[in-house]
Amino acid sequence: MHYLSTRGQTQPHTFSEAVEAGLAPDGGLFLPESLPSIADKLPAWSKLSYPQLAAEFFTLFAPEISNAEWHQLTAEAYRRFDSPDVAPLKKITDKTYVLELFHGPTLAFKDFALQLLGLLYKRQVQHSGKRLSVLGATSGDTGSAAIHGCLGRDGITIFILYPNGRVAPLQERQMACTGADNVFAIPVPGTFDDAQRVVKDTFGDTAFASSVNLSAVNSINIARVLAQCVYYIWACLRLPEDVRATAEYVVPTGNFGNVLAGWLAQQMGMPAGSFRVATNQNDILHRFFSSGEYSQSEVHPSHAPSMDIQAASNFERFLYYILGQDSARVREVMSQIKSGAPFTIRLPHTSLRSTRMDDDTIVKVIAQMWKDWQYVLDPHTACAFTDMAQDRVSVVLATASPAKFPEVVRQATGSEPTHPTLEALKSKPLKTWPMAADVSAVKDFIRQQTSHGTKA
Repeated sequence: MHYLSTRGQTQPHTFSEAVEAGLAPDGGLFLPESLPSIADKLPAWSKLSYPQLAAEFFTLFAPEISNAEWHQLTAEAYRRFDSPDVAPLKKITDKTYVLELFHGPTLAFKDFALQLLGLLYKRQVQHSGKRLSVLGATSGDTGSAAIHGCLGRDGITIFILYPNGRVAPLQERQMACTGADNVFAIPVPGTFDDAQRVVKDTFGDTAFASSVNLSAVNSINIARVLAQCVYYIWACLRLPEDVRATAEYVVPTGNFGNVLAGWLAQQMGMPAGSFRVATNQNDILHRFFSSGEYSQSEVHPSHAPSMDIQAASNFERFLYYILGQDSARVREVMSQIKSGAPFTIRLPHTSLRSTRMDDDTIVKVIAQMWKDWQYVLDPHTACAFTDMAQDRVSVVLATASPAKFPEVVRQATGSEPTHPTLEALKSKPLKTWPMAADVSAVKDFIRQQTSHGTKA
């Protein structure tokens, strides 16, 4: 199994090489050269635990890592989750299920990929003997999950950029109160898109990236997307068999990686009826799926800050498929998008649709779900509860614990959700390294922090 760049100007990589690089040298995103069929494996997989399922799935994509080692990696990655099911599927009504993805160490769905990615980085350092500099941008949850996946690991230094004042206070505390000396939380002015631009442009300097052994922790890293495929398969295998082929998965998303993972699992043979992209008021993806036009606009802060995005990183992977895997056309379109110009396409028939939700409705939905079902939603998950399918079962992906967004939940329900790990952060001092959203400044800072040597 080799991995190709969506832009077609990079030599094929192995899984381990693609994970270490993160972003392809030509600026594209890695994808498997072909998607394996999993349909005939599902009956056997239905009997596996979550870590076992993840190991069997990844063995298909990284044959250079033995099946036995995959089982060791996934067992360690998911042992810190506070539910024995890792990703429990809760039945709300006969037509509505919630897949709870917030039982990991940072209480968000990003833990599924980033606990595993941290172990893959550790493995890479041990095999190569070289220090690894991990760089990412976050709109909230990715940063804390990435940091906790790399926390205190020898030979790994992690740098996370985030928009100053535009992540939830507890999300910032999860990044900036670790006390670890290999962690650098970097607030920058502007929006998530500004932070992400700096990250991508930093990787674009291939000489610099090579000199500090840079690796991308964002959802541009293919390991992130593949790890997220697993919980769709897990959920599918826990639904009643008679509804699996028609179920709609409803996915709060800003960067498109979460819903892309489900769509890829469907392409591999996982039974699914459709996917709904649930956006907040920063609705670039909803506008695209409604009209076929991808047109960036201003980012407005919202109750669901992890989705305050206008440049969806994983959209390029989806483009690659809907453009017939035409890398030259992908390069052309991505150049157009980067310039700020709108891009329009006649959408092929896909299993994707979309909805949006504004802040006032988010509060109303949280209140109504609490009143009707005594179930507490976080603001991102709340965005899923609109235009629910009437003719099929819906599986809503709950992306974060409501305890991470206490102010909004208190406004909606009258009580404030808490979690012990978050309460413990409130008394700890913040340690951040503010700087401009400037590529040169970030590169200089990374050089300074990694100049003590190249060996782990």
